[in-house]
Amino acid sequence: MATSNSLGRRIWRYRHYYVFLLPAVVFVLIFNYGPLYGLQIAFKNYRAAWGIFDSPWVGLAHFIDFVESFFFTRLIINTFAISIYVLVVGFPIPIILAIMLNEVKGKLKNVMQTIFYAPHFISLVVLVGIIHTMFSPSIGIVNTLIESLGFERIYFMGRAEYFRHFFVWSIIWQSMGWNAVIYIAALSGVDPELHEAARIDGASLFQRIRYINIPTIKPTIVILFILAVGNLASVGFERAYLFQNSLNIATSEIIATYVYKMGLLHMNYSFSAAVGMFNSVINTLLLLTANWISRRVNETSLF
Repeated sequence: MATSNSLGRRIWRYRHYYVFLLPAVVFVLIFNYGPLYGLQIAFKNYRAAWGIFDSPWVGLAHFIDFVESFFFTRLIINTFAISIYVLVVGFPIPIILAIMLNEVKGKLKNVMQTIFYAPHFISLVVLVGIIHTMFSPSIGIVNTLIESLGFERIYFMGRAEYFRHFFVWSIIWQSMGWNAVIYIAALSGVDPELHEAARIDGASLFQRIRYINIPTIKPTIVILFILAVGNLASVGFERAYLFQNSLNIATSEIIATYVYKMGLLHMNYSFSAAVGMFNSVINTLLLLTANWISRRVNETSLF
């Protein structure tokens, strides 16, 4: 009873803060937790005319159908191939960029930050359109250069082997500056006296980066890496769908695009909900595993 009274007093004491927090809580409850009610259709043979309650239960039938389907292996390989590619290549680049920008001083630093941040604000549709135009087999500047060198023009967007490279490097180019912001913020907390003392002791730039900057941002790196691992099965739908066509479908069809096609185009809502839930469960398991390993190895974790 004493604990309850104490909690009530604390809430009343900070009631003005809770009033400001209330809209955010309501938003999360409605748009994040409210839709969880509909997850039950993954275990039903859902029909809109019957409604969620009256649709018959089928248990794990949709999950079994997905695992046994012809597309299962392809979807898993394509999704994780892209995700691991993004993680291995794309994760270190913002860290390196942040360390480089941290060493730049004066107005040049502001100019460089603006240049690297700018791609983040380009519409994804516009970005994909620019790439399509640049690599167009008829009017693209890349193919014009290739032809001027005596080679044949290449339809890059129609070649399945090029899809992953376009997908991953477009992500890196567009997001590396924005993703570097959090590392720059962490580096701003480094005590300048540490660098001064290191200079007096004769430490080089690379030694100061290795022994001062990197240890400072290590906890941030670990947390963001755990979150990145937890999203390995969640490849961006919009980018994949915009780059996708019938010629590169062998490598561009991922879980997210498959869920969209089965759910909205073929109106197989229960099956697509089951595939989406399967994807979420995989992400959750990866997140918990990465967090557990990090807590054991580095003593840094999300929870």
